[in-house]
Amino acid sequence: MRSCNIITATLISILSCNTIIAQFNYDESRVPAYELPELLQLNDGTPVKDAATWNEKRRAEVLELFRSEVYGRRPGRPDALRFEVTKKDEATLGGKARRREVKIHFTSKENGPSMNMLLYLPAKAKEPAPAFLGLNFRGNPTVSKDPGITLRKGDKESDRGKSAGRWQADMIIDRGYALATIWYGDIEPDDKRNAFSQGIHKVYGPANKIPADGWGSIAAWGWGLSRALDYFETIDEIDHKRVAVIGHSRLGKTSLWAGAEDERFALVISNDSGCGGAALCRRAFGETVKRINTSFPHWFCDNFNKYNGREGDLPVDQHMLIALMAPRPVYVASAVGDRWADPRGEYLSAKHADPVYRLLGTEGLPALKMPPVDKPSMGRIGYHIRTGNHDVKAFDWKAYLDFADKHLGRP
Repeated sequence: MRSCNIITATLISILSCNTIIAQFNYDESRVPAYELPELLQLNDGTPVKDAATWNEKRRAEVLELFRSEVYGRRPGRPDALRFEVTKKDEATLGGKARRREVKIHFTSKENGPSMNMLLYLPAKAKEPAPAFLGLNFRGNPTVSKDPGITLRKGDKESDRGKSAGRWQADMIIDRGYALATIWYGDIEPDDKRNAFSQGIHKVYGPANKIPADGWGSIAAWGWGLSRALDYFETIDEIDHKRVAVIGHSRLGKTSLWAGAEDERFALVISNDSGCGGAALCRRAFGETVKRINTSFPHWFCDNFNKYNGREGDLPVDQHMLIALMAPRPVYVASAVGDRWADPRGEYLSAKHADPVYRLLGTEGLPALKMPPVDKPSMGRIGYHIRTGNHDVKAFDWKAYLDFADKHLGRP
């Protein structure tokens, strides 16, 4: 009897798994026919024919649509924002870097909400260094095996360096860039039950009174990245006008929205960000709007739920998000094995943003079709699809560093 129950349970599990797989499309021939919203046309139908009209009118319209219908409206810099250097080391990573740990307080309360930044500065730098800034998933100690990084409560020595491959600190420092990272959970827990009651949201009002266009966690994490940039503006070691914001997966969605909202970011990088990030929503390939809003209802504003299974009704699509970076350089990266993030949809977003870059007098994306695997295309918009799965690899970082050298000036 017990063996029968086990077999029955196994069959149910297999059938459930197959049902879930069947809900999502990985077949290019089954991508629905779609028409993208007009990028170079004002809401009243007037064509956008010059840079002034884009900069003074259309960009603001597109940004407002994303705020209202997708990511929500985030607050500005808090009046009580303050910075506290909690730890220094003048020689780490084999002497090639200086380490700082900085506590960024969001309120005047000593034990109020805050985030902890890990910052590596190139020891050889003779002038303010350009920097890469990004959020991490598993805590600052996982970014490097550096034994001097402070462990949080609950961290273990064995956690050190578990995500080092995703950050390539030595490579970045060797190229003359600083590296700054923050655990995203410091800003807001990635938890649909507690995100708005335990994160930065609670500073701005009760969780049960967030409006339909109120900011979700993606916007909150991006808000935290802007607060890190606020800190860079107060120190001499970082060239705050040459800061690249980077993110992977859901944090790639975050880096794109941070770059759209905060034009102080000089360069924006999205790594495997998929639906709600770089991939076109209307393709409904891999992860869909409905799937993301159902599984992660805290990521976006409530208004985004109106488009569950109705991507064609969206007044925007993600090529318009990429275009909000213009004329600043933006890089979109995909992976062959990461079909969930829709690599072709990510490429197409970058390509369909190209007309705005051209309008503003820049190169846009050189690749007229999806580039070969492991062959980056770099104009003012960069794109590559690399061998491998959903991750950040040394290959990605080499491309990002080359792209930064091209546009920010090699340190």
